[in-house]
Amino acid sequence: MKWIDLPPVWLAACLILTWLSPWVVFLGPLHLLGWLCLLAGATIMVAAVLSFRMARTTIIPRQDPSALITTGIYRWSRNPIYLADVLFLLGVALILGRFLGLVLVPLYIYLLDRRFIRGEEARLRAAFGPKFTDYAASTRRWI
Repeated sequence: MKWIDLPPVWLAACLILTWLSPWVVFLGPLHLLGWLCLLAGATIMVAAVLSFRMARTTIIPRQDPSALITTGIYRWSRNPIYLADVLFLLGVALILGRFLGLVLVPLYIYLLDRRFIRGEEARLRAAFGPKFTDYAASTRRWI
């Protein structure tokens, strides 16, 4: 059942709830902003995945990392994949005009922080010690 407790599964659940939600509350100019969020999320996601590939370390949460990535997109955010996920959810909520999607955005951020980010940072701190501490001090968690 561990495969169910992964960020993409939680994101898919939020996206499905947003899509199924009957509460359409806005349309119009925010539609374009939604597409910009999706584009930004996709760009960030590709940059982050490429960084993992180049570093040859795991992208799977709760697995032990073999490298500390501090270059590329990781110079600006310690969690660009999660940031991309949040932008996807926000983008879909804006495109569809669904209020529930907007409510789910901060809840999803909270879930990511509590279920994944804190544990990942503890593993990175254990694996890389002062190197991770210095990186965390100089690079924001989100943006």
